[in-house]
Amino acid sequence: MNSQERASFGSKLGIVLATAGSAVGLGNVWRFPYMTGENGGAVFIAIYIGCVLLLGIPCMVSEFIIGRHSQSNTARAYRKMGGTGWGLVGYMSVLTGFLITGYYAVVSGWCLQYVWASMCGELSGDSAAIADYFQTFSTHPWRPLLWLAAIMLLTFVVVAGGVRRGIERASKLLMPILFLLLLIIVVASCLLPGAGAGVEFLLKPDFGHLSRGVFLSALGQSFYSLSLAMGCVCTYASYFSRDTDLGKSAIQIGIIDSLVAIMAGLMIFPAAFSVGVNPDSGPSLIFITLPNVFQQAFHAMPAVGYVVAIMFYGLLSLAALTSLISLVEVSTAFCHEELHITRSRATLLVISAASLIGVFCSLSLGGVDGLSIWGKSLFDAFDFVTGQVFLPIAGFLTCIFIGWSVPSNIVRDEFTNGGKLRGTYFATYLFLVRYVCPICILLIFLNQLNVI
Repeated sequence: MNSQERASFGSKLGIVLATAGSAVGLGNVWRFPYMTGENGGAVFIAIYIGCVLLLGIPCMVSEFIIGRHSQSNTARAYRKMGGTGWGLVGYMSVLTGFLITGYYAVVSGWCLQYVWASMCGELSGDSAAIADYFQTFSTHPWRPLLWLAAIMLLTFVVVAGGVRRGIERASKLLMPILFLLLLIIVVASCLLPGAGAGVEFLLKPDFGHLSRGVFLSALGQSFYSLSLAMGCVCTYASYFSRDTDLGKSAIQIGIIDSLVAIMAGLMIFPAAFSVGVNPDSGPSLIFITLPNVFQQAFHAMPAVGYVVAIMFYGLLSLAALTSLISLVEVSTAFCHEELHITRSRATLLVISAASLIGVFCSLSLGGVDGLSIWGKSLFDAFDFVTGQVFLPIAGFLTCIFIGWSVPSNIVRDEFTNGGKLRGTYFATYLFLVRYVCPICILLIFLNQLNVI
């Protein structure tokens, strides 16, 4: 398939919303709030924003350059620009995105289950009862698989529809709904008695919480949150037009991504502080702590609490779906172009294979004994290998590739759209990609492996 035949986004709004949808996911609405709670609130947010500017946006522009210049799936893009050796980095990114799809779909299915549970009034009782509900559901041998199938079916319908009629159209519908739900819940949460303490926790920095760990956590979250090094950004960039301003688009997406993350904090912590829940509840925050928070916070208005809970888990499901669509598209584009099969067949192949991984990951949480490796459940093993090994390695090598291997005149040409843009910040961008980003990513990698 040559570049003339290749699909493309139909509008600048479509580009921003689709790529932002790829970045905005459970990393923003689930991971960011509990990371903020564990790392001191506002001071973590301030460092995180700095990391998005210094690390996230330059890395995103680098993937934009690779994708748009090559007009190919991620594996072929690296190979076209750098030869067979660098092509291995592209294959690693495609593999990473595919493996993440499998276990990410499991958590996405949980979000749908909690929408249903909220509608049926099943998330009631004290915190112990809600914790038991999550434990019973997540370890059930077949119930999570039904919701896994449901979220994957929705993803198939969108991705098989193509770039414009599927991904772009869905993004234009889903992203505004996501923002509207988010805004409604933020307002409801901030109007609760005692919510001011939660707002202060998020917006008033306490520099006594500053530590090396907070810096490294913020670095890691900025990388995770923007969906870097998993092929999503590079694949979507291959559908960009030649007049797309890559730097401006990256900044817009970074702003949207950070705004959603901060609003997620404003949605959760005012309600949590209102009922005296500790802000550092960790990964259990969404599925165990928050149902009890909503129940207590809106006890005087149970109907409002009922609606807020449904909207919240609906919001989670939308965020999960937009990211899942981009993850599936990475492998679909690869299969479509490398195996020379139709898009619908490529999508079906990817969905089927990723669903199979998801089934085993789900069953490893308790449905079937023995599904473990390195002392971890398959679910945790996939999360560890992709998030703590593959992503930082691929990100580090991408920076080295663009910063040192690809001729700077090619990088400048893409950065300035062939000289049509001024390129005022090109030297700054190149310095960050050559020196700052690789060092930061290396620090993240070593910290995650507990080397430093």
